[in-house]
Amino acid sequence: MKNNGELSEPGSWTRVEDYLGAMARRRTERRKREPKPRTQPEAPRLLLSTLPFLALIAALAVLAVAIMVMAFPGGQPQQRPRPVQHEQGVAAKGWFQEAQREFHH
Repeated sequence: MKNNGELSEPGSWTRVEDYLGAMARRRTERRKREPKPRTQPEAPRLLLSTLPFLALIAALAVLAVAIMVMAFPGGQPQQRPRPVQHEQGVAAKGWFQEAQREFHH
């Protein structure tokens, strides 16, 4: 386009090469402005990343199994019901009156 808004060549704006060239220039400029991609280690370190995670999962699994085994009702001893024996007691005469007197003092 010229400064006064007219096309330089009639029909040149409809050619595919013009569109492709403009898109390629825009892409190149956009890539120059983008931040550089972050570098990653070549391979994850087993001792620093995966191994502690696996150890934690294994410890939680052992803890869960131990709780399940301890909570299983068949593994606990059954309590025997104790027969309740009522003992017949004998109190001396006048014990209630003595208790009242001691309480009010």
